Amino acid sequence: MAAGPLPGRRVFLNHLDSFCGRSIGEYLSRCVVGASLESVEEQEEEKNENNSAADVSSRPKEGVYQIVGTLSNPGSPKPSFAEETYTVSSRKELLSHFLECEIILYNITEDANQIEEAMWAATELHMDIEHFTTPKLFILISTIMSWANSKPPDPEDPEIPFTDEDYRRRKAHPNFIDHINAEKLILKFGRTNKQKFSTYVVASGHQYGAGEGVFHYFFKIGWLSETPAIPVFGDGNNFIPTIHVLDLAAVLQNIADHRPKSHYILAVDVSMHTLKELIKCISKNVGPGKIEKIPKENAFLSKELTQMHLDMLVVNLRMEAVFLKEIFNIKWVAQGGLVENIEQIVKEYKKSRGLLPVKVCIHGPPGVGKSTVAEELCKHYKLHHIKINDVISETIANLEKVLASKELDSDSAEEEEEDGEEEEDNNIEAAQELLAEIKESMNQNAGRLDDQYVVKLVKDKLKSMPCRNQGYVLDGFPETYDQAKDLFNSESKDEEETKGKIRKCNELIIPEFVISLTASDEYLINRIINLPETIVAGTHYTQDRYLQSLNLFRELNTDDKTVLNYFDELEIHPQFIDVGIFEDPENRMIVKNIIKEIGEPRNYGLTDEEKENLERRAAEERLVKEAQEKAEQERKEAEERAERKANWEEWNKHLEEVKRQEQELLEAQSIPLRNYLMKNIMPVLMQGINECCKIRPDDPVDFLIFEESGLSSMWLSFPSLLTSYTFNRNCQYMC
Repeated sequence: MAAGPLPGRRVFLNHLDSFCGRSIGEYLSRCVVGASLESVEEQEEEKNENNSAADVSSRPKEGVYQIVGTLSNPGSPKPSFAEETYTVSSRKELLSHFLECEIILYNITEDANQIEEAMWAATELHMDIEHFTTPKLFILISTIMSWANSKPPDPEDPEIPFTDEDYRRRKAHPNFIDHINAEKLILKFGRTNKQKFSTYVVASGHQYGAGEGVFHYFFKIGWLSETPAIPVFGDGNNFIPTIHVLDLAAVLQNIADHRPKSHYILAVDVSMHTLKELIKCISKNVGPGKIEKIPKENAFLSKELTQMHLDMLVVNLRMEAVFLKEIFNIKWVAQGGLVENIEQIVKEYKKSRGLLPVKVCIHGPPGVGKSTVAEELCKHYKLHHIKINDVISETIANLEKVLASKELDSDSAEEEEEDGEEEEDNNIEAAQELLAEIKESMNQNAGRLDDQYVVKLVKDKLKSMPCRNQGYVLDGFPETYDQAKDLFNSESKDEEETKGKIRKCNELIIPEFVISLTASDEYLINRIINLPETIVAGTHYTQDRYLQSLNLFRELNTDDKTVLNYFDELEIHPQFIDVGIFEDPENRMIVKNIIKEIGEPRNYGLTDEEKENLERRAAEERLVKEAQEKAEQERKEAEERAERKANWEEWNKHLEEVKRQEQELLEAQSIPLRNYLMKNIMPVLMQGINECCKIRPDDPVDFLIFEESGLSSMWLSFPSLLTSYTFNRNCQYMC
C-alpha cells in the first residue's frame, strides 16, 4: 500500500473532446496518483455495489492527475475536467507543451490522422531525452485492429485466444498498417533509455459505454425505433473483443502507477461475444428486439458508418488480456462485457446523450382540445400519441398478424435459438387467447372494451420500447382514480408501503407531466356548436352524445378520488390551463405554455440530411415568398401607374374644359367693350395716329394730347384704361 498520496502529475492527452478522449480525461482527472497500487481487498471495500460511469473513481482533487491537451474541434469549449487546452499553431509549440508534462497519452483509435502526429511526438521526445528534467512516460492507445489478420495461435484449435505475449506475431488489417507501424516505432523508442523515457502500447478492444463508440450506430437506430429490426452485417458470427471505455482508462491509470515490465498491453474484457450476440442484445434492450442479417456491402449505404467502423465490425478475434489479471488492480465497470452489463450500459448511453423520455398525460373534458394539443406536443418533442381507440385497433391488428404468420419461414426458423422457438409458440398461444377475450368483451358491451383490457393494452403500449425511449403523450386516459391506480401502480405486492400510503408507482411508465385543460360548460358547448359538420359527423360531438359525455366527465371529477387526486398523491402535481381565457381556436398559445413548462426536447437533434432538407425547404419557401412579393409589388406598381395615367388624362380633360369655358366667358365679356371701342375710339385714334405718322414728332404722346389738330379734346376724354404701353405698341405697329 502506498504511504500517502503522491504529488499530482501533468498528463497530456490529444482530442479531449472525442468520445474516448473525454471519458479517459475525465476518469484520470478524478484518480489520485498511485491509487491503483493499493491492494485488491482495499479496492473492493471502497467499490460501490452499483458501479457506473458517473461514480467511478470519484476522488478528491488533491494529488490527482492534471489533464491538458488538444481538441479535435478547436472551437469546442474547454472540458470541465481539463486544466488547459491547447490550440497550437506549430509543432514546435506543441513540443514545448509535451516537455511540461510527465505523461503523454496519444489516442489513435478514433482519428487515423493522429497517427502521424503521435509518431512525430514520440520521435521528438526521444531525440530530446538528454534535456528531460523529469522522466517521461509515453502511452500509445492503439486498437486490436493491428491484430486483425493474425493467424490463430493454434490452427487445430481456433477457440484458443490470443494473449499479450503473442503481440510479436500480430498482423494488421490492410487499412490499419499505419497503426501497427506506429506501435512498433513507439516500442522501439522505449528501449533506449527506460529510466528517462519509457513507452507503452495499449491495444484497445472496441470501446463502448457512456456515449458509445463504434456501437453508437446500433444504439441510435434502436433508440429511434424507425426500423423493425437492427441490421447485422454478414452472418454476424465473428468474435469482437470489447472493453468499456472507463475500464480502458483504468488500464492507463495502472500503467502510469505500476510501470509494468511488459510494454505491450492488451486491453479487453473477459467477454467473447459475436457481432450477432452484441447487436441482438442492443436490439432487445434499446430497439425493436429483432435483428436482420444484411450483406456486408449494404453497410456502405449508411452515411453514419465510416470505413474504419465497417472494418472494426467485421473483425474476428478471440483475445484474452492476461496482464490485466496478473499485474493490474482494476476496479472494473464492466468486466463481463457489454451483454452482461447491458442495463447499466443503456443507462449510461441515455444519460450521456441526454436521451430522456418525455412522458405527458393530457386531462380535460370532451371537446376542450386534448387531441390537438397532444398532436402538437408529439410533433415538437417527437413523442408517441397514445389514443385509446388507436391502441385497441392496433393491438387487435397485431394479434391477428401474429396468428396469420403462425407458420414461420424455414430460413427464419434456422436463425432462432431452440428456446426462442418455444417462446414463439407460447407467444402465439397467448396472442390467440387475448384476441378471443378482447372480441368477446367487445361483443358483450356493444363494441366497448372492459376497463381491465383497456388498462392492460395501454400499459403494454407504455412499456413498449418506443415509449420507453422517446416518451409519450397520453390523450384523455385514465379517466378515473381506479383506472390510474391499475395502470400506474407497481405490479409487485412486495413494494407496498406502510398503511395510509398508496403502493409505489411504476417509474417506467408513470407520466412526468400532467396537464389538465379546463373550460366552462358554456364555452365547450359553443365550441362544439361552431365545429364544421364534417368534423362532428360520426363522432361523440353530436348534441345528445356530447352533453352526455360532458355530464359524465363532470361526475367523475367532482368526487374526492379523481384521477388528478391520484397524481397529487404521487407528488406529480397537475398544471391547470383554462382554455377559455385564450382566444385561440388552434390552441397555439396553450401549446407554447406547455412547452415552456416541459422544457427543451430530450432526444437526438436533426441529422445532417434532415438539416439539409429543412434548409432546402426553407430556401424554396423563401424563393416562393420573394417571387410572390415581387409579383405583388409589380401588380401594385402597375395598378398605380394605370391609376396615375387615368387621373392625368382626366385632369387634362378638365383643364381643357376649364380653358374653353374661360375663353368663352372672356369673349362674351369683351364684346360690349370691343363694340364701344370700334364705334367711338378707334376712328378718332386712327386719325391721330395717321397724323402722327406723317409729322413724326419727337414725342408722339405730347403731340396727340396738345396739338390743335382737334384730337386734344378727344384724347383728354379717352378712358384711363388706355395706357401708354398699348399706345406705343400700336404706334410701332403702324410705323
